[in-house]
Amino acid sequence: MNEAGVNQAGLQVTQLLQNLSSGDASAADRLMAAVYSELHSIAAAKMARESAGHTLQATALVNEAYLRLVGNSARLEDRAHFFGAAALAMERVLIDHARAKNAAKRGGGDRALTLADVSAVSDAPDIDLVALGDAIAELHTQHEELARIIRYRYYLGLSLEEIAELLPMPLRTLKRRWAFARAWLQDRLDGAGG
Repeated sequence: MNEAGVNQAGLQVTQLLQNLSSGDASAADRLMAAVYSELHSIAAAKMARESAGHTLQATALVNEAYLRLVGNSARLEDRAHFFGAAALAMERVLIDHARAKNAAKRGGGDRALTLADVSAVSDAPDIDLVALGDAIAELHTQHEELARIIRYRYYLGLSLEEIAELLPMPLRTLKRRWAFARAWLQDRLDGAGG
């Protein structure tokens, strides 16, 4: 999508969020229609990186995350807030699913997450979602923006360029913050595993 298309889509999502928070019940359906394709693509890419035995489907992930989002729509102001909330909702759905699965297995079998390169957070299969979620929650208490960057990269699979547009932030600054956030997360996850 070109820049004008992205801006138009952002304005449409922002207007629909305003309508929804004003009590327009039909805005929820129009919002779902406006964002479903993008959310489903993100969820499908995310689910493709999960282990072969993963039982949650992309459609179920989108639907559950969307239901959580609409319930909190009063706090969603624009496209950036919406996709930030979508990342958080997908994170919570995946963590809840992983916790339930691990509880059923009495220990699970997820391997520890490693962040050896820039794409590791978004490309690592079979990660321990519970440990990742705990680490992101801890980071959120210390530095909310860094936690948001990690959520955008991991749960939405956004590129650094896309994140820079959403925040908005100069790409150069974002790259520095991403490097720091990645190193912090690696350190935290290494400590959790040992």
